[in-house]
Amino acid sequence: MSNVQDSLRRQDTFAKLLLHNAGTFGSRPAYREKEFGIWQCWTWAEVADNVRNLACGLADIGIRRGDKVAIVGSNRPHLYWSFTAIQAIGAVPVPIYQDGIAEEVRFVLDHAEVVCAIVEDQEQTDKLLDVRESVPSLRQIVYEDDRGMRHYEQEFLHKFRDLQERGRAHDKAHPDFYPGEVAKGSGDDIAVIAYTSGTTGRPKGVVLKCGSLIEVGRASVGFEGLTEREDILSYLPMAWVGDHLFSFVQAYTAGYTVNCPESADTVMTDLKEIGPTYFFAPPSIFENILTHMMIRIEDASAIKRRLFHYYMDVAKKVGTPLLEGLPVGLFDRLNYGLGKLLIYGPLKNTLGFSRIRVAYTAGAPMGPETFRFYRSLGINLKQLYGQTESAAYVCIQKDGDVRPDTVGPAAPGCEVRIDEASGEVLVKSPGLFAGYFKNDEATAETLGADGWLHTGDAGIMTDEGHLKVIDRAKDVGKLNDGTLFAPQYLENKLKFYPFIREAVCHGSGRDMVTAFINIDMEAVGNWAERNDLNYASYAELAAKPEIYALIRSNIEEVNRGLAIDSELAGSQIHRFLLLHKELDADDGELTRTRKVRRRVIAERYGSLIEGLYSDADHAAIEVRITYEDGRETMMNADLRIEEAETFPPQSAAEPLRMAS
Repeated sequence: MSNVQDSLRRQDTFAKLLLHNAGTFGSRPAYREKEFGIWQCWTWAEVADNVRNLACGLADIGIRRGDKVAIVGSNRPHLYWSFTAIQAIGAVPVPIYQDGIAEEVRFVLDHAEVVCAIVEDQEQTDKLLDVRESVPSLRQIVYEDDRGMRHYEQEFLHKFRDLQERGRAHDKAHPDFYPGEVAKGSGDDIAVIAYTSGTTGRPKGVVLKCGSLIEVGRASVGFEGLTEREDILSYLPMAWVGDHLFSFVQAYTAGYTVNCPESADTVMTDLKEIGPTYFFAPPSIFENILTHMMIRIEDASAIKRRLFHYYMDVAKKVGTPLLEGLPVGLFDRLNYGLGKLLIYGPLKNTLGFSRIRVAYTAGAPMGPETFRFYRSLGINLKQLYGQTESAAYVCIQKDGDVRPDTVGPAAPGCEVRIDEASGEVLVKSPGLFAGYFKNDEATAETLGADGWLHTGDAGIMTDEGHLKVIDRAKDVGKLNDGTLFAPQYLENKLKFYPFIREAVCHGSGRDMVTAFINIDMEAVGNWAERNDLNYASYAELAAKPEIYALIRSNIEEVNRGLAIDSELAGSQIHRFLLLHKELDADDGELTRTRKVRRRVIAERYGSLIEGLYSDADHAAIEVRITYEDGRETMMNADLRIEEAETFPPQSAAEPLRMAS
């Protein structure tokens, strides 16, 4: 075995990787954080020192090997360091969504048997104090930001800085403790217990091991040729496996710089300032960026609007072929170059996308139109496929072979096949989880004895070996006439339009497809102001006939596109309504990663669904809503139901004629 291979084999935990990084490129920036408008920076050597002090501090307050330690907060360098510090002494990090309501947080704390929590600020501390009495295992709380906490004097509360000071003293008194604990670690140690978003019930704790994550990190970094010179912006929930892969696992294996925004409200500004070379966002983020972009275009002068739309047509025609190195005519190439100077370049600079070498989207299917839009601008956007149970690593699209309707072939080290009986996607990955924490039954259902992970997704393999994910297997159905019903596919087509923020389609076992629509308040509000349409609330705006007409036109455009798809022509949307409120994670309607909880929607809005399948033109609803502070109230509404035009099936070559 070569010296390099031997060194890699020995770096089987993140604490060991950190020591390697500190020694290899210790003076390079590892983390940045914007605070009070100024970017603060920590090198890899400084991170290693901070982690060592924190680990020793945790040991000093009684944290022992095997203990579970929660991490709750926004993306902050100190919280990322906490993962490594906890792992270094053999304890187990348990990240929790920072926007989770008290009951969601209480469930994870109790289920994981958490003994200590490291949190961001007063808000998260108060949340844990509210549930502490019902979580007998929780003994200690550490907070990083002490603003507003002058009078918090409970003996089990510790300032992050004070804990590090205790760690320095502990390290000085026991200099062999930290290196000894790090040496005890192995690739079989639990790296993290990541709780699923819980689309079908209570979240499950996914146990991921150090060795598996590091193998995934090295394989994915090697696949894209990532180096220590990359910059990423970390703004997605730390409890989500996608952020853990990009902002922790790959950061350690490649040694690149993780940049943390000042706040959720400054992400777009911070993105422009950093200009990342490597970027990741779920489809909802790319959709929101596109929405804001289109709003600004509509507010521009007539000349600028015409120029934008002309050159976007040019980009749609030749942008992707140019990105993939395919032959393009001289005139088109020159015209695209002019568009790059006038439109694409300034647009990418405004978004902070000018330096991006590679960008990923994952977490849910992205609409083909949205995907093509970004690639046509010259942004190397690709789709990544995986689950929490596979460390988000199964399929990656290859440069030069990127398709909007697939997630690419199996990634290095992975295998993918389709179950012949059910059509379910089965995978093997170096990142496979070790099981669900305290849930052997669910583990046996998901991870077969033969080592294949049952993803729960329905898909097909193309002749070229690409995986095409259709939908969640349990959600795919058929209309009464046998037409395939794939709700996510339809919803993604609808969400391409900037006026539609969320959509929920219904149709399995029915005669036709119908839809709930959430309008995008910013985009529709902007349109309403430009058209002198007054409103006082979301519900009032969504109920206006002009807004129904606006959304109907979007739905009918989707129907026109479906009419030329032989398999899906029968799944055009016949009837729809605009919901009186936004679907909300606090109400249990969405997960914390903004996935629709269909069962909850079906139960809460059953009367509206039945109204869509009746002859009625209105449907009444009464639902309980939850405010951010936990207060609840009942909300009543009488919603209009409208028809959307559908079109006869056509071949792609035939001109589309209006239905009679």
